[in-house]
Amino acid sequence: MQQEFHNYCYICPHKCRRKVIVEDGKIVKLDLDLENSLSTTWCPVTKGQCSPEIYHHTDRLKYPQKRVGARGEGKWQRISWDEALDTMANKLRDIREKYGPEYVALCLGEPKNLEIHFAYRFATMFGTPNVATPGNACDHIQPGGVYTFGWTPRPDNVGKPRLMVLWGNDLLNTHLGGMSREAFRDALLNGAKLAVIDVKKIDIAKRADMWIRPRPSSDGALAMGIIKFMIEEKLYDEDFVANWTVGFDKLRDHVKTFTLDDVERRTWVPQQQIREFARLYSEFQPASILPANGLHRAGTWFQCSRAFNIIRALGGKVNCPGGDILYRRPEIMSPGRLVFPRDVPARREMSKVLGSEYKLAIRDNFISREVLIKTILEEKPYPIKAVLFILTNPLVSYTNTEEVYKAFMKLDFIAGSELFPTPTTAIADIVLPAAWGVEMETMSFFGGGGPKIIDPPGEAWPDTKWINELGKRIGLPGWWDDDKEVLDLLLQPTGITWEEYKQKGAPDVIEGEGEYKKPEEGIFTTPSGKAEIYSEQLKELGYSPMPTWEEVSHLRFELSEEYPLLLTNPKEAVFYLTGYKHISGLRRKKPLPVVEIHPETAKKAGLKEGEWVYIETKKGKIKQILSLNPDLDPRVISAAFGWWFPEEPEDLYQFRKSNINMLTDSDPPYGPELSTPELGDILCRVSKVEDKEHRKDYMARDEHLR
Repeated sequence: MQQEFHNYCYICPHKCRRKVIVEDGKIVKLDLDLENSLSTTWCPVTKGQCSPEIYHHTDRLKYPQKRVGARGEGKWQRISWDEALDTMANKLRDIREKYGPEYVALCLGEPKNLEIHFAYRFATMFGTPNVATPGNACDHIQPGGVYTFGWTPRPDNVGKPRLMVLWGNDLLNTHLGGMSREAFRDALLNGAKLAVIDVKKIDIAKRADMWIRPRPSSDGALAMGIIKFMIEEKLYDEDFVANWTVGFDKLRDHVKTFTLDDVERRTWVPQQQIREFARLYSEFQPASILPANGLHRAGTWFQCSRAFNIIRALGGKVNCPGGDILYRRPEIMSPGRLVFPRDVPARREMSKVLGSEYKLAIRDNFISREVLIKTILEEKPYPIKAVLFILTNPLVSYTNTEEVYKAFMKLDFIAGSELFPTPTTAIADIVLPAAWGVEMETMSFFGGGGPKIIDPPGEAWPDTKWINELGKRIGLPGWWDDDKEVLDLLLQPTGITWEEYKQKGAPDVIEGEGEYKKPEEGIFTTPSGKAEIYSEQLKELGYSPMPTWEEVSHLRFELSEEYPLLLTNPKEAVFYLTGYKHISGLRRKKPLPVVEIHPETAKKAGLKEGEWVYIETKKGKIKQILSLNPDLDPRVISAAFGWWFPEEPEDLYQFRKSNINMLTDSDPPYGPELSTPELGDILCRVSKVEDKEHRKDYMARDEHLR
């Protein structure tokens, strides 16, 4: 007998509402939930419809296990949860007592539900300040908005914009940039104009009113060019700028120091397009800029983020219907209260934090992955002894894979949780099986949440449960008898219990709402109470108070005869980051990693479509399948991100073969605010792979798909 439940799709962070059809304790189908959601479409590649295969896949990790051979040898022994937690607790307690809590680091990935906040709470109670996240190369929108407006502008899902700007945002295939697909579609049907700024001609760019193709990692320079033209042609909102901004005079003087010729040389964008975009943005109001991860590749992305937030300020229509608006925080308890509970003294040794010179990262409560790896290898200022990893696969997702491998192999202890075996679990000492999505009672600060619908496989636990139990076994304060107790605590400000929430099925309880406050109503929460083009806060911290042309136009390398191409990468439309490579429903859509190259570039190198090609930088060499793309700049190649091969278990699932982080550079200098590495201006070259290697790779792929 089939039963119908209402919950969310969990394959990516967007948490689309779905009907879950269950029969005999197994999910047989996910369907659109038209009763409780505006969502009337699946994601274009239907990732969500593959969820049943993820839940019930035979390769799911089902039991705790410990390494019994050499690290990476692949020899494991099933153990109980008691043995796993006792081993972890004893190891971590010994390190803390012998060396100090800072000798243990946490590696965290993309937040899904509450597990990241439980992990941060664990770091607080344990005492380590060293929590490595993707925050220096992912959450690029937040800090620039905070230091401009006091908050992070988001697109309005209710009001109707007259112009939408997708900036580094492949909205239809990957990230939404805060706008629902329904709101985006309705705006277009309502006659809104669309501009796309992207290195690639993404699908939606084909129907855009304007597509701008900048050089990779030059978005900050492009933003400064737009600012210059808006100021010099008086295309800004003069009343708003005069009354509600700080530092406009300094910006007006600064843009005289460079020309649009300079901007064109740096960005490869014709001056006429810069002028047309500035006029378009000024004419069509309200307008909404939807930036996303396409911007995070530049080491200068913090100032890039500042620059396009200043474009918003110059436009003047901030926090109006259809524009970029302030969302009221959800009514539930704040994340900070969970991470730093008032009733338990904070124990984190912030004086021992790694990378303390990157002040905005420390203020945002993270250290960069690059800083962590360098510290492990160099043992300065002290040697990290152990790492816990959650929701992350560092051997594939961290820059400079070879360095990451050497660093992790050097550690005394590695433990973490996962859905499936990965290259990172393969070198761990303890691996824990994670429950996922509807296998647990859960909610999220990022929207979504619901009841447990099916049992997890074997003895898999939610991450929140094992973190809670580990904290208690170490003897740390601030933990619960049952991790689910936190759900009532989070909902306390709403006046309802977790059981009542489940019965109501009310997602609006944990989703913020837009507010259309005017400037005179105190919308800006900066020290000046205005939009800060020039930030005294940043100046006091030792950073540029205003984005400057010298900073955002900086180039680390120039194209050369040896390395004549630039490597960039989009996020995969089919997969999510490095995950779900086991899933045949997704692998049939994308069986192998693909690199896109302009036909002229391929012809010069003697390469043919559909063949394996080498991609090489000074750091390493990988291979991917060639696809021709005439819309790319001939100087740019676009490679697939996050690849490894669960069907090839030898050598840690071939994590080196096609992984672009074998090619990336993790060396400083980093962005001074957040320790961001340069991931856009990566010089590379391409060449042909021998035929015998083609046959081996196709045989492995075909065996996996069978």
